[in-house]
Amino acid sequence: MRLDLSYDGSEFSGWAKQAGGRRTVQGEIEDALRTVTRSGGTTYELTVAGRTDAGVHARGQVAHVDLPREVWAAHSEKLLKRLAGRLSRDVRVWALREAPAGFDARFSAVWRRYAYRVTDNPGGVDPLLRGHVLWHDWPLDVAAMNEAAGRLLGEHDFAAYCKKREGATTIRTLQELSLVRGDDGIVTATVRADAFCHNMVRSLIGALLFVGDGHRPADWPGKVLAAGVRDSAVHVVRPHGLTLEEVGYPPDDLLAARGREARNKRTLPGGTGCC
Repeated sequence: MRLDLSYDGSEFSGWAKQAGGRRTVQGEIEDALRTVTRSGGTTYELTVAGRTDAGVHARGQVAHVDLPREVWAAHSEKLLKRLAGRLSRDVRVWALREAPAGFDARFSAVWRRYAYRVTDNPGGVDPLLRGHVLWHDWPLDVAAMNEAAGRLLGEHDFAAYCKKREGATTIRTLQELSLVRGDDGIVTATVRADAFCHNMVRSLIGALLFVGDGHRPADWPGKVLAAGVRDSAVHVVRPHGLTLEEVGYPPDDLLAARGREARNKRTLPGGTGCC
């Protein structure tokens, strides 16, 4: 079953279930699903397109869950409404349907699109937006930030912008990184890639903010990328400005092939890989 969902991450300790009773999005939905399907001690485990950290929001998150056919047959007509009645108001499942053959919420995805929102208004953040917009207390040059962002596009080893995880590659293809200042003064960064490694988006935004406020030249983020190691000057910005907006998938007949491809560990052309 494919689930399309959204959540306000403010009160969650991230997506993934954790020991110690911490509140997580996965745990909340799995508990609700177990209750509304009257499954007793059986937990149907969710697989998600992109695990979000504590405090990060999602508007277009996707997950899948395997349900016995008899459970789906018994509850399909009312399952979505029952989940709405059981879940807390800061998490919603908007669609729940049988997935096409070969679908995997994580491995079938061809891109994930995030938005990071920040304001440099000297008065701070609109109180009604304070949980979703970062305040940066230096004026930002969006043109300089876009110049720097353009040098990061393409397939690279993003080790300099990721928190390493044992056995995981940090090679990613950054498909879009652009910033626009809206009429309300809020600067929205759109970040799209085939996948992201841990802290990658927030680290990229941290580097671009240093360019935007004049502390670093436009070529600095690219030099950090080329160095291939974590730079202490690159700050991981706070999570509340970040929202997972959308996940993209190929046509149904290519889902299985995409899943197989995504499971392969990548290396750069002519390189030996990493991690």
